[in-house]
Amino acid sequence: MSQDREKLFADREEWKDVGPLEQYENLNPLAPILYTPEYKDATGYFRAIAKSGEKSPRVLELTEAIIRMNPGHYSAWQYRYETLLAINAPLDVELKLMDELAVKYLKSYQVWHHRRLLVTIMRKPVPELAFISLSLAEDSKNYHTWSYRQWLLAYFNDEEDLWGGELDFVEQMLDQDIRNNSAWHHRFFVVWASGVRDGEEDRERVLKRELTQVDLSFLIVTTVLTLLDLNRYVKQSISLAPNNASAWNYLRGVLNHNKVAFSSIAEFVKLYTVPYDGSRKDIVDVDMPPPGPSADLPCAAAIEFLADVYEQQGDKDGVQRATELWKSLATEHDTIRVKYWEHRIREALESVQS
Repeated sequence: MSQDREKLFADREEWKDVGPLEQYENLNPLAPILYTPEYKDATGYFRAIAKSGEKSPRVLELTEAIIRMNPGHYSAWQYRYETLLAINAPLDVELKLMDELAVKYLKSYQVWHHRRLLVTIMRKPVPELAFISLSLAEDSKNYHTWSYRQWLLAYFNDEEDLWGGELDFVEQMLDQDIRNNSAWHHRFFVVWASGVRDGEEDRERVLKRELTQVDLSFLIVTTVLTLLDLNRYVKQSISLAPNNASAWNYLRGVLNHNKVAFSSIAEFVKLYTVPYDGSRKDIVDVDMPPPGPSADLPCAAAIEFLADVYEQQGDKDGVQRATELWKSLATEHDTIRVKYWEHRIREALESVQS
C-alpha cells in the first residue's frame, strides 16, 4: 500500500477544503459500530462530497479507499460509477482495477455489478471470458462469477464469438469437478435456455434428427451435442458418481424441458436403485452405463427418480409402488429428509383416494 493511501484524508493537503461529515448517531447509541479510524475518516469525507455533489479525480481515489475497506459499500460504488461518467474517465483503466478487486472480493455483489456497468458501456465482451476463467480458477463454484458469465452471454447474445467455445468450456469445468453444480447449471443454460445458435433454428427437425440418429427412442436429445455425447455427459457422469445430485437434477431438467416422460429412462435408473451386482458382465453400453464396483448403492437420487416414474403413472398401482420407495428413503436411504418423504407419501395417497 502506498504511503499516500495509508495517510488519513484529514491529513492530506488536497482535502483541506472539505469538511468531513460524521455519521449521525444519538448521543448514546444502543449498539455503536466500532469503525476503524481510517474508515471513519474516509466515510466522513465521502458524506461531504456526496452532499456537495462533487465529481472529480480525487473522488475516485476516495471511493477506491472506501471500497478496499468495505467492498459492500454500495453507495460508494454507485457514486464512483457516476463520477467516472461525469469526468469522462478512461473505463479501460477502471476495468483493469476491477480485475484486481473482483478476484480479491469474489463474493461481493457490488464489484460484479460495477463490472457489468462498465462492460455495458465499453461493449467489449469477448475478453471478459478469459478474465472469468481466471476468476473461476480461484473459486470454481462462486455464484457471482457464474452469474456474471451468464449475464455476459445473454446480454451480448448476438456475439457469436462469445458462444463458439462455451460448451467446450463447461465440459472442461465438469471434467475438473463432476460435482460442480454451478457448471451443471451453466450447461443447461448453454444447451437449453440461451436461445438457438446458427444451424439449429428448426427445433422440431433437430429433435427428430437426433431421435432417429440411433434407433433407441428413449435416449435423451440435445440441440448442441449428438445423442451419444449427451449420454456420455449425463448417464456416464451418473455412472462415475452415482450420488452426484447435480447430474440427476440436470437429467430431470433435460427431460422436463423436452417434455419427455421420466419412464423413458426407467431401465437405466433401476441399475442404481439396488446394491451393486458383481456378477454383471463388464459390457460397454453407451445408453446403459452401469455403476462401478466402488459405487455407494442403492443411490437415493435414483430411488427418488424411480418413485417419480411410478407416481407419474397416475394410478393406484403406481402410487403404491412409489410409496414403497419413499418409505425406503424415509427409513433407510435418506433418513435426514424423513419428514419430506412422509409428506410425499401422504400427498400421493390422498390424491388416489379423492
